[in-house]
Amino acid sequence: MNERTYNPNQGDTAPFASAKIPRSIITASRDENTNLILEIKDGKLPEDIQGHVFIVAPVGTIDSDGLPLSDGSSLLNGDGMIYRLDFEEPGKVTLKNRLAKPPDYYADKATHFLISYQKYRFRNHGVTRFSPFLGLRNELNTAFLVMQSNNDSLGRLLVTYDAGRPYEIDTETLEAVTPIGANQEWRAELDKPRFPFKPILSSAHPSFDTYTGEMFTVNYGRSITNFLETIPAIFNLEELPEVIYRWTAGLLGFFSAGVLRVIFKQNRQWAENILKEAIRVLQKLIGEDMEDFVYLIRWDGEGCLERWRLRLPDGSPIIIEQTVHQIGISRDYVILMDTSFATGIAQVLGNPLPEEEELERVLRELLERPALPTSSIYLVRRSDLKAGQRPAISDQEVTVIAKKLVIPLPASHFLVDYENPEEKISLHISHIASWDVAEWIRGYDLSAYPPHDPIGTDLHSMEASEMDISRLGRYVIDGDKGTLTESKVIYSSPYTWGTGLYAYRDRLSSGKQSSKIENIYWTSLGLWPELMTQFFLDLYQDSPYQAVPLDNLLDLAKQGVPSYLFRLQTREDSLTIKDSYPFPKGCMCSSPQFIPRRGSEDSSTDGYIVCTVYKPESRQSNEYWIFDAANLAGGPLCTLSHPDLNFGYSLHTAWLPKIGPRQVNYNVPIRSDFQELVKEQSLEIQKLFKEEIYPHFQNK
Repeated sequence: MNERTYNPNQGDTAPFASAKIPRSIITASRDENTNLILEIKDGKLPEDIQGHVFIVAPVGTIDSDGLPLSDGSSLLNGDGMIYRLDFEEPGKVTLKNRLAKPPDYYADKATHFLISYQKYRFRNHGVTRFSPFLGLRNELNTAFLVMQSNNDSLGRLLVTYDAGRPYEIDTETLEAVTPIGANQEWRAELDKPRFPFKPILSSAHPSFDTYTGEMFTVNYGRSITNFLETIPAIFNLEELPEVIYRWTAGLLGFFSAGVLRVIFKQNRQWAENILKEAIRVLQKLIGEDMEDFVYLIRWDGEGCLERWRLRLPDGSPIIIEQTVHQIGISRDYVILMDTSFATGIAQVLGNPLPEEEELERVLRELLERPALPTSSIYLVRRSDLKAGQRPAISDQEVTVIAKKLVIPLPASHFLVDYENPEEKISLHISHIASWDVAEWIRGYDLSAYPPHDPIGTDLHSMEASEMDISRLGRYVIDGDKGTLTESKVIYSSPYTWGTGLYAYRDRLSSGKQSSKIENIYWTSLGLWPELMTQFFLDLYQDSPYQAVPLDNLLDLAKQGVPSYLFRLQTREDSLTIKDSYPFPKGCMCSSPQFIPRRGSEDSSTDGYIVCTVYKPESRQSNEYWIFDAANLAGGPLCTLSHPDLNFGYSLHTAWLPKIGPRQVNYNVPIRSDFQELVKEQSLEIQKLFKEEIYPHFQNK
C-alpha cells in the first residue's frame, strides 16, 4: 500500500539547520484597503496572467485588534479577512481587502466596546469564539466556493467556516451580502437554550456541480455522549490534580474538593459517573438536547434549502466524531468524510473557562486525545435524493441511506474525480498523520528538546508541528457496494511534511469541471524545531501508523526541513511528485491557487500558481509569489509586496476570471431572519440587536 521514500540519513535538509519560523505568519493587521498597488520584484509579471485571486485569512478578533492574540488562543480563531488580487492591467497588480462582517461581528464589536453590553461578550475557546448569552461566532475565515452555471454571466462566490452558515459575497465590494439559508433552515448543534447566534456545524468546503447547478453541503451535530467518550481516559491516572476536584466540586455544589478526592479513589466507577455528571452540568449551562445528526443539504442557488437526514443501512444515525471539514461530489455520488480535527461546542466543553489557565492546562492533559487514526467515508447516491425536506416550509424529515467505509490514516482534505465510470469513485486524499490543525502552542507548552524549556511567548497561538510525515493517497471505491477496490499511498521526505493546502485546475475553459484530476499542487509546512512540543510528542507516541520514528523526527526537525510547493501527478497506475520548489531558509508558504493562462488550452499545468509567502526579515514580511505551474523548480517568476501588506496565516483561495456587482436576487433579510430568535431573549439583548446590529443591514 505504501511507497516509502523516507530516508533518515538524507542530508539535503542540512542547509536549513536552526532556521526559525518567520514571525510574520503569526502577525496580521485588521486594516482594510481599497486599492493597494503591489510592488513587482525579483522578476517580471507574466503578460498572460488574468482574473482575480481571492484569499481568506483569520486576522484576530475585536479583543486583539489583529494578530497575535493577546490571550494566546489559536491563530485560526479570528474574523476572516478577504483579500483580492486583481490582474486586470498589464504589468500591474492591485489588492483590495475587507473583513467579513456577518451580524455576529457587530454583536462582538458592541459587546466589546460598549460597557452596557460587556456582560454578553464573546470569548475565545480553542478555534471558536462563544458567548454563553448570544451563541457562537460565524467567523467566515476558512475557504471559498465558486458557483458558476450557464445562467451566470459572473461567477458567484461563497465564503465559509466550519461552525456557521456560508455567506455569499459581492465579488466587487467584498461585502458579505447574505447567509445561505435562513436560520429556520439550519439546525443548531444545541437546541436549548435558543441562542440568537445558533451554534451551527457545516462544512468549510461545500461542493458545486457546474453541470447541474447544484450546491451540496452538510448540517450536523455531535451528542454530549460523543464528547464524553474521552472521560474514561481520565481514570487511567493514579491521582487527579487538585484543580479538577475543585472544579468538579464547584459544579456539583455540595462536596468539598477533599471529600471528592477520597471518594474518587475509593470508588472508581462512581467517580467516573460523578465526573460525567459534572460535565453534564457544565453542558446544561450552555445548552442541552445535544444529539448526533447529519443532514445532507442541496441548494439550487435561488430557492429554499432542501435536506435529507442521513442514516446508515441498519437505520442508526451517522456519528461524526470530529468534523466534516470537506465534502465532494462525483456525477452520481456525494462523499462525506469525518476529518481530522474538532470544532463547535466541543471546543467550548474542552475549554469552558478560557481565562483559567490552570484549569485549561489540566483539562487538556486529561481530555485531549489524538486525532483518530482512521478516516470514515460516507457515500450517498445522488439518484436517491428525491423530494427532500424543505425546512423553511416543512417539519417532516426525509431520510436517505449512506454507506460507510473506513480507511487507515486521518485526513484533512480530499478531492474527487467528477466521472465515476461503472460506479468507481476516485478520491485523492491528503493524510495529515499525527497532527491536529485545531491544536496550537499554549503558554505552558514545553519544548520537546532537553532541557525542555518553555516555548517562546512569541510562538503562542501558532500550530504545533506534525508528529509524523504526511501521506498522499489515491483511492478507488465501488459506490454500489461501498467498498474499497484500489489504493495507492505515498510519502516522500523532504516534500510531504505537513501537507495541507492544495490547488488544481478546477474548471476547464468552458467553465465546467474536468472529468478527472490529473495534477494537484500541494504546499507543505516543513519541520521546525521551535514547533516541536513535548505535549504532542507524548500524545502521538503510540500512533498505529507511525512511519517515521519519533527520535528520527526530532533529529530531522533539528536539522530543519523546508516548506515546499510541489506538484503531484495522479495517474491511475502511480502517484508521483513530478515538480517541486523548496522555499529558502526561514520562509514558509501557504494558500496556493491555480490561474489558467489567458487563452490556454485545458491542460492541468498550463497556467500559474500564486501562493502566500512569509519571510524572516521582519514581523510584516508577507509576500505573494507567482510560479509557472509547469516549472515550479525554476523558482518564482516574480514576487509581489507592499509595506502595508500584513495578512498572517492565510488559508484557502479561489479564482474568478471576472468580477462585478452581484447580479442575483437571492437574499435572506437579516431582521426577519433573526426575529423569532431575538424576541425570546432579554429586553437588553433585543435592544442590542435593534440599535447595534440591524442598522448595518437596513436594506437587507
